[in-house]
Amino acid sequence: MPKLEQPLTDQTPAGTFTLGGELTVRRLGFGAMRITGEGIWGETDDRGEAIPVVRRAVELGVNLIDTADSYGPEVSENIIAEALHPYPDGLVIATKGGLVRPGPGRWERDARPKHLREACEASLRRLRLDRIDVYQLHAPDPEVPFEESVETMAALREEGKVRLVGLSNVSVEELERAERIVPIASVQNRFNLEDRKAEDVLEACEERGIGFIPWFPLATGKLARSGGPLDEIAERHDATPSQIALAWLLTRSPVMLPIPGTGSVEHLEENLAAAFIELSDEEVEELGRLQ
Repeated sequence: MPKLEQPLTDQTPAGTFTLGGELTVRRLGFGAMRITGEGIWGETDDRGEAIPVVRRAVELGVNLIDTADSYGPEVSENIIAEALHPYPDGLVIATKGGLVRPGPGRWERDARPKHLREACEASLRRLRLDRIDVYQLHAPDPEVPFEESVETMAALREEGKVRLVGLSNVSVEELERAERIVPIASVQNRFNLEDRKAEDVLEACEERGIGFIPWFPLATGKLARSGGPLDEIAERHDATPSQIALAWLLTRSPVMLPIPGTGSVEHLEENLAAAFIELSDEEVEELGRLQ
């Protein structure tokens, strides 16, 4: 299995991407959902491991960390601040508002303007920031007109509380509606080697130069079965199927910004090593045919 022998840099094969034409990040980031408890609820059983994981990510050259107020809730943002504040120059922290947590494993949408504004203010306090680099609407709320939610995000940007606006869990049509209100820097939808239902959204982002953050990027499911094409390609690179899945995402589009999450330093280093795996054109084509 490829080991991470050096930190990520702008010259790493995975390269960089500039969000909103303003914030340049290395294309393999860190998702901070898994530094919370079971069901993404409450404190992790090992807070002594969570803080070192976040610090190690930055030591290894990660300069994009993605979180949300609903992770814990509040736990992930608090750990990031405890681990990293005062933040190093060039670190981009993206967070989200619009989901609430009534209990473990439960996620409910609340994208009312009042809630989004309160959520943004609370994230600013927890993260100890004057301005959030990338603030993302976590999901459209069927009980709230979509434009009202996006207009609130735009207002937060105008007020200087948010630098760039992002969306999550949206369709191409919703992306187009949002763009009429405010520039969109990123879209975060589920996308991985096994699940490509958001392919049309990825292509729309590519056309517009919008960063695409695939959530659940490590999913491989039955594609990782022993002796299958993914397993064979992994063996060829002395890698794990998950590392190949990340390498494929990075190859799939120049706007792709995977943010694999973990609560383990060892797993973090394994994930980041994928930024150095260079797949052949034939391997990319073969992986592209899998589903």
